[in-house]
Amino acid sequence: MSSSTLAATPPTAPPAGVVRDAAAVRRSLQQAQARRKWTAIALTLPLLLFLLATLLVPIGALLLRAVENPEVAASLSRTGTALSGWNKTSPPPAAAYAAVAADLAALDDGAQAGALARRLNTEASGARSLVMGSYRAVRDADTWGKDLAPEATRDKLLALDPRWGELKYWQAIAKNASRWTPDYLLTSLDLKRQPEGGIAMVAPDQRVFARILVRTFEISGVVTLWCLLLAYPLAYWLSTLKARQANVLMILVLVPFWTSILVRVAAWIVLLQREGLVNKSLAALSIIQQPLELLFNRTGVVIAMVHILLPFMILPLYSVMKSVPPTYLRAAVSLGSPPLAAFFRVYVPQTFPGMGAGALLVFILSIGYYVTPALLGGADDQMLSYYIAQYTNVDINWGMACALGAVLLTTTLMLYAVYRKLAKAELSLG
Repeated sequence: MSSSTLAATPPTAPPAGVVRDAAAVRRSLQQAQARRKWTAIALTLPLLLFLLATLLVPIGALLLRAVENPEVAASLSRTGTALSGWNKTSPPPAAAYAAVAADLAALDDGAQAGALARRLNTEASGARSLVMGSYRAVRDADTWGKDLAPEATRDKLLALDPRWGELKYWQAIAKNASRWTPDYLLTSLDLKRQPEGGIAMVAPDQRVFARILVRTFEISGVVTLWCLLLAYPLAYWLSTLKARQANVLMILVLVPFWTSILVRVAAWIVLLQREGLVNKSLAALSIIQQPLELLFNRTGVVIAMVHILLPFMILPLYSVMKSVPPTYLRAAVSLGSPPLAAFFRVYVPQTFPGMGAGALLVFILSIGYYVTPALLGGADDQMLSYYIAQYTNVDINWGMACALGAVLLTTTLMLYAVYRKLAKAELSLG
């Protein structure tokens, strides 16, 4: 048979049974893949729901509360409407006086009035007593602001408290009449919204949060550096030991995890006080003549934080160092490199991932510390978390606390993004 005849002969189709079997196999493979996919989703769904309920939802609530301003908008809704067209520089209209009297009379209880008074007092000093005094007065008179003309209500309020004639209180009400405000976030950055609507820096003597944020980063950076300097040789030594010895010593590294932070901080108070073990030991060795001031200052804070966070630096370094073959150093030395140069040029660069992971972990944990600086530090050693707790527990200013928390969260995410970018750049160069 010629080649042209063979080319003209159509190919033989596979039997129908073979086609049906192939399609059935394909369907069964697709069903098996779908089952594996849904099984994996079902297994991870509880963890995803747990993270959503305990991490993402609280973070979302924190960010929302940082820009939410419900006290004035909910309590003085009529007043906000009456002040909507006010230019904030001339006396408010008489309708605003009637509206504020009606709003105060309509408040359900003293707690709502107290929340309103606290919020306005953060904007204008003296607003607390003004609001509470006026609230009690208008609650005693059932017809206040209902049957009176706006001008008569204005005269009664001014007679009750002449401070109702001061613009700063009306500007504070108009400024916070909206339910959403950037004021908390601006204040956490030492900025403020001016009465006419612009944004400006606060007075120099009121710029505190920028210094607190810088102090937080400074203390965290010092703690991270000391942890790296102390953890690197220890992790290297552990990586050179046999597995049994390294495991026994690693247990000693992990022992602090089994002790409460409060207990460890209290132990450092005992050790670092003027008559403590550290000062007595140094005096016995004739190193010092007078006791050192190691408590209620930056030194005590750094010592305690380094002690607490040191394991978080050791563990990433140790895991990376165990994966570095020791033959690299021997090969570099055999090729003529001095041992110290071989260590820094061959070994250390291979541990950069562990150094970066450990430094990032320690730094992020450090910037959120509250208990250790509060117990061991002085007034100039408190970090941002201290003021978040202050606004939450003492001042009851949730908006300001959430704004500071948002600043802390944002800086943490920015640091992580920078670390990821540097890590990717290093991998691309490698």
